[in-house]
Amino acid sequence: MRKLFLVAVVFALAVALAASIGLYAPNAKASSHREAPLISQDPAADGTDFYIFVSPDKPDSVTLIANYYPFQDPAGGPNFYRFGDDVLYRIAVDNNGDANPDIWYDFQFQTHVRNGNTFLFNTGAVNSVNDSTLNIYQTYTLSRNGQVLASGLTVPPSNVGPHSMPNYQTLFNEGIHTVGDYKVFAGQAEDAFFVDLGATFDLLTIRPGAPGNHGGGNDDLAGFNVQSLAIQVPISKLTRDGKTPSSATDANAIIGAWTSSYRHGTRVLDGKGGQNQSGNWVQVSRLSAPLVNEVVVPLAFKDYWNASQPSGDAIFLGGVQDPEPARLLKLLYGLNVPATPRNDLVAIFLTGVPGLNQPANVKPSEMIRLNMAIPPSTLGTEAGGTQLHFGNRCGLLGGDNAGYPNGRRLSDDVVDIALQAVAGGTPFTAANNIAPNNQLGDGVDENDVNFSSTFPYIAGPQNGFAHPHHRYQTPPGHGCTP
Repeated sequence: MRKLFLVAVVFALAVALAASIGLYAPNAKASSHREAPLISQDPAADGTDFYIFVSPDKPDSVTLIANYYPFQDPAGGPNFYRFGDDVLYRIAVDNNGDANPDIWYDFQFQTHVRNGNTFLFNTGAVNSVNDSTLNIYQTYTLSRNGQVLASGLTVPPSNVGPHSMPNYQTLFNEGIHTVGDYKVFAGQAEDAFFVDLGATFDLLTIRPGAPGNHGGGNDDLAGFNVQSLAIQVPISKLTRDGKTPSSATDANAIIGAWTSSYRHGTRVLDGKGGQNQSGNWVQVSRLSAPLVNEVVVPLAFKDYWNASQPSGDAIFLGGVQDPEPARLLKLLYGLNVPATPRNDLVAIFLTGVPGLNQPANVKPSEMIRLNMAIPPSTLGTEAGGTQLHFGNRCGLLGGDNAGYPNGRRLSDDVVDIALQAVAGGTPFTAANNIAPNNQLGDGVDENDVNFSSTFPYIAGPQNGFAHPHHRYQTPPGHGCTP
């Protein structure tokens, strides 16, 4: 039963399904850390997680967050972490259900060095992002559909430590910019994803034991940082008719979104420590639903997956209707999973759920879909939890229509949701919505640090001088009861 966690790896869940779609899919955007051979060697362009939700404190807007550059040890100097100057970072939105981008926001960065004759990242205490003591800093240009919205926007530096940056929150806040009707942030942040990676990759173990709904897991991403892009967009700028829908049944209320990164097709090393890039932009990472590429797609297809587009995903429909992960659960571990065709998974991960977040005439494709007319849930702390939650951590499975898979909020426990969905432990498959199918989890129920109730909602980064690594989820954990 401990290996029941296969469901976890598999747990890319049908999420993967969308991609797994046969397990060999060039579709979808996988979300995770070091998920494919090529991108694992290119961390600056590696998307880790993607979030999209109606802003809890500004419900006439949607916040989209794309995280990159996994496993940043906060003490990783003297060349601390930054966005790639030679990477184009993109957040794309489909607002008519045809699996093609209608709106996209591009972030492009430039690194500046004030003094090249020192090894120091900062030459003294940094009290502002504009201080001369910050020796290495970045700025960026923000564009929408190729039109520049702003340039020269400042990026907060990595959080070196309390002596170098005595009030890091000030620096973090200086990275929040207002650009017309938008709010935007680009900088280092604490990794918001929480999961027991160590158990997952140690022969798919559930710690301390199945089904995994009693706590006892170890959050292996605690204490690590990522590079985060966040943009808050008025809903009227995301709909195809340019209006804010007043009803969840409005045909314009639903969008799909993903993030991707690009590099130039040619890189030339000059033999003098420099390099030049040229040629067209080539997609190297693609990400929406979490953990798809990392734990489901086989090695031979992972890199191809990262280069693919949502518009080609429909050919994998058969793999979602008869997913290999579910068959393995039944064959190897005796779990009673739903019979095929798995239309419940098709709805959840390829088309959106009818009556919730499925666009009219949708083209099946793996992306995170959001009904923007469903109001956000009340912020608070769940029973048994200690951190700020944006609603029930199990989202739709916990009776919260404002949560995953209707968008994805920072506090949504996508690992547990994915495990339960692939096992059929959801309201869409009533006969299988029983224990242990609807109890599966990894024993980690929330993030290690608190999120913010205001934009950009992510937590500021851990500092290099003193930071923890890993966090044990004290039993009994907390459940997903609606």
